[in-house]
Amino acid sequence: MRIGSGLLHAASRARKEGISSETLYELVEQATEEGGMRMLKRLGLSDENAGTDITELRSLLEAWRETRKTARHTIVSWFIRLLISAMALGLALKMKFIQLGQMFGQ
Repeated sequence: MRIGSGLLHAASRARKEGISSETLYELVEQATEEGGMRMLKRLGLSDENAGTDITELRSLLEAWRETRKTARHTIVSWFIRLLISAMALGLALKMKFIQLGQMFGQ
């Protein structure tokens, strides 16, 4: 059953039973409004501060996403620096620019 097919079936049956389209429309409109209000109440968003709460939650979520992005960028940056440093040290040892014994006093 696809979404809305139950409503279409009920509307068709109501028309056959003599309910006018206007009455049916008002009934569906009232039901959706009450259902929406009930859902907002269940979510705790039925008071006058709900708009501010949603704005703050979106702001907090955006800050969290930015923090994750920055942290990921920082970790990758440090890993690349460590890798390049290890490669430079390895190259210096291979080319005998430095000797490992000299670094540790041997």
